[in-house]
Amino acid sequence: MNIPETGRPRIVVVGGGFAGISFIKKLRKSKVQIVLFDRHNYHTFQPLLYQVSTAGLEPDSIAYPLRKVFRDTIDFHFRMAEVENINTQNNTISTSIGNLHFDYLVIATGTRTNYFGNENIAENSMPMKTVPQALNIRSLMLQNIEKADITIDERERKRLLNFVIAGAGPTGVELAGALAEFRKGILEHDYPELDEDEMFVHLIEGQNRVLPPMSEKVSKKAHKFLEKLGVQVHLETFISDYDGKTVTTKDGKNFETATFIWAAGVTGAPIKGINGEALVERANRYRVDEFNKIIGFKNIYALGDIALMESKDYPKGHPQVAQPAIQQGRTLGDNFKKMFKGAPLEPFEYLDKGTMATVGRNKAVVDIGKLHFGGAIAWFLWMFVHLWFLVGFRNRVVTFFNWTYSYINYDRAARLIIRPFKKG
Repeated sequence: MNIPETGRPRIVVVGGGFAGISFIKKLRKSKVQIVLFDRHNYHTFQPLLYQVSTAGLEPDSIAYPLRKVFRDTIDFHFRMAEVENINTQNNTISTSIGNLHFDYLVIATGTRTNYFGNENIAENSMPMKTVPQALNIRSLMLQNIEKADITIDERERKRLLNFVIAGAGPTGVELAGALAEFRKGILEHDYPELDEDEMFVHLIEGQNRVLPPMSEKVSKKAHKFLEKLGVQVHLETFISDYDGKTVTTKDGKNFETATFIWAAGVTGAPIKGINGEALVERANRYRVDEFNKIIGFKNIYALGDIALMESKDYPKGHPQVAQPAIQQGRTLGDNFKKMFKGAPLEPFEYLDKGTMATVGRNKAVVDIGKLHFGGAIAWFLWMFVHLWFLVGFRNRVVTFFNWTYSYINYDRAARLIIRPFKKG
């Protein structure tokens, strides 16, 4: 692999998500060599993927080139590749483009979709973890509506206009709300031969309320918002199968649908080579100490969703969301600078800045400490926070313009089937 030897400590980072970017930014001017590996050449702002999948935003509004992010970083090298294995004895990694030696390794690979071993669901449902997957959902949604507009088979039209989402966490709730608003704002104008009442959005959750990680107060508000938008919420309902045409639940319910979106869970995305005590198999996360160092290793670290830092307040590790990843990345970057200077390290302490989710226009819910509220104020706060954390000034401007346009016109401008979706 063509990475020059500079005599500086080589830090290899795997994953250009929130954790990896936050870590590298802290070392911009340090006398180290940083090599970043990622399967894509861009960073994805995952909290807004659902807006790409429902035609609210184009993908370039929430993605940013990794090389551009670190253009001014000293001795930085990016390689678009898959990291396949870690040789912990020789301090080398094997990738799809060759092998590379490291002095320090930082793993920030995030999560992948968890189907809980159900192969039919894995094969036939639509996940939403990446930009290509979000574009697949957008294409499939629009294609199915186009088909429904011309079919004379009433049962087939119903199946094409029946949208089923598994999982009522923030992703599922936001996706359900966006689809319901699409029905109200777009269907009657673009498809006059289709009746708005023919399109259904079902949100299925195994627990007894939506947004289980959030407070009961905002959960109830979100539930009311969803029902007001016309979303049919099915609680304490577990999905057992999906054959490509019918979603089946364990209590005998059937939903005929051509669009089944799986947002019911994630699991860590570890790399081969680190096992045993260091890998918690039930969660597929690396067990780390208070400095994000993987247990049993002196020079290998894990950040964000893939890291399991057990503590009194977080016995099962920190939530697999953006803020812990960002904060861990920053803390580890600061600790690397202290380590090179021989200064004592600071253990990681998570500052919970709150949780929020949007359900639709003027409808969002927020948990911040003891404050739990919802409505228009929460919605504007949600917009501000998400704009603030988008990478790149252009992305913020474009996203703000799109949101303003949609707010004024009740429109979703990105209703384009650029690449028709085909299974397999």
